[in-house]
Amino acid sequence: MTSDDTKKAKDGTFSSPPCLTQEINPTYVDPEKAPDVARWRNAKREELRAARKTLSVDEHASISAQLAGQLESVLQSKFEGARGLILSMYWPIKGEPDLRPLMIKLHNAGVIIALPLVETKAAPLVFRLWTPETKMVRGDWNIPVPPADAEQLTPDISLAPLVGWDNKGYRLGYGGGYFDRTLAALARSPFKIGVGYTSAKLATIYPQPHDIAMDLIVTEDEILTITPSS
Repeated sequence: MTSDDTKKAKDGTFSSPPCLTQEINPTYVDPEKAPDVARWRNAKREELRAARKTLSVDEHASISAQLAGQLESVLQSKFEGARGLILSMYWPIKGEPDLRPLMIKLHNAGVIIALPLVETKAAPLVFRLWTPETKMVRGDWNIPVPPADAEQLTPDISLAPLVGWDNKGYRLGYGGGYFDRTLAALARSPFKIGVGYTSAKLATIYPQPHDIAMDLIVTEDEILTITPSS
């Protein structure tokens, strides 16, 4: 770091790109550095996705089971089990925690399960009813999804898989912006739960104006409640 950079650091202003500001001040975000933030995020996505691919089958199953237990605890404590409520979940891809056994268990307990679909590119997601009897079809990214004639729903509670996350509740997703776009478009915002690996925690994701924070982050090791002042 140069003497000028040292002075700027002491003054609380920085001219370094995000990849360097992480070393200086992990909460610093400069709106003028948006292209640098995008490059940093893309690199971090690749790094985190590569890391989770190293999990063994047993490790992945164990973490998924732990996460399912954490989520059950949250639903019980905050929503009395969520019976009769609409909970949007997800079909796991690319090494995400596998919560499909929990989907079945919650359905049998009276929770209404919905799955997100990309039905129009660069538009908000659509949520459609899922049950264990649903005959899935291939959707965007070749992900199994409910068919187009499945009932469209608006979630009361929404799970969002995390590629990365930070203590402010901001999530690093796959970069398409679908989840944030969907939340912004909903007339009534659901209770938002980010679901991911403890190892995917970041000092910051360098949140931008379009990023929407979760209400709760759940990993295999912790349940983190997000408050505006946290």
